[in-house]
Amino acid sequence: MSLRLSTVILPVHRWHEGGRERWQRAEELGFHAAYTYDHLSWRSFRDGPWFGALPTLTAAATATERLRLGTLVTSPNFRHPVTLAKELISLDDISGGRVTLGIGAGGNGFDATVLGQEPWTPRERADRFGEFLPLLDRLLTEDAVSHTGTHYSADEARNVPGCVQRPRLPFAVAATGPRGLKLAARYGQAWVTTGDPKLYEDGTPEQSVEALRGQVEKLGKACADIGRDVAELDKVLLTGFTPDRNTLLGSVEAFVDFAGRHRELGFTEIVVHWPIADSDFAADQAVFEEIATEALGRLG
Repeated sequence: MSLRLSTVILPVHRWHEGGRERWQRAEELGFHAAYTYDHLSWRSFRDGPWFGALPTLTAAATATERLRLGTLVTSPNFRHPVTLAKELISLDDISGGRVTLGIGAGGNGFDATVLGQEPWTPRERADRFGEFLPLLDRLLTEDAVSHTGTHYSADEARNVPGCVQRPRLPFAVAATGPRGLKLAARYGQAWVTTGDPKLYEDGTPEQSVEALRGQVEKLGKACADIGRDVAELDKVLLTGFTPDRNTLLGSVEAFVDFAGRHRELGFTEIVVHWPIADSDFAADQAVFEEIATEALGRLG
């Protein structure tokens, strides 16, 4: 099974002070895609520079030619399907059809309360996502959409001419629970996971692999329940949140071992964070670039 390697470039650099060069370098290194987080701020980066995801991706689209671009991931926390659809259609047009929308239900944190609301419970997030994603699917595939929902509505929302990619740009749906996996099975062209968060602090790499194996099996069942072949979905692992996060970018050999074990689980794309000094994503830039150019060739 072939495996693709992609990267996440967090929007922490001014565009003219290193931002543009990172996206261009990602293309030069041969990454399949470069993504960015769609947050208004994030964890330890909250008090430092942090730029908007969609404007950053638009700039990246004009600075690159082949690299796929996308969010990893956006969520309903501060988005509405109507306005998001318009922005995505514009971005898909500017990029020449190179956009993938990573999307999930969201979580707690700054984005969950920044608009002044109380954070939603897990059930409320699932309810909203269950309405958000089908409406977004319609908005990206139909010229005019009207919908009256519990959480989201649209009144003759116009989206002519639609996406460059047909019938719409691909969805990479982040999910691990049963409701999210059903949405991934029905609407996704890819599925995204970061692993089992319960193993982040004290788990072992072996436990993480078994947890991911279980997630892949549940995705397969969700697809089978609606008569879909799970092989139709790409399986994307966003690294940096598993127990071996501090070693997998330590050497090409370590990454090849990691990638091989996860390819065996059925993953088709592994995403690594572009190094950021003095952060959770610190790594040796030279080793990172060596991984980008050599690791997949060594997998065989």
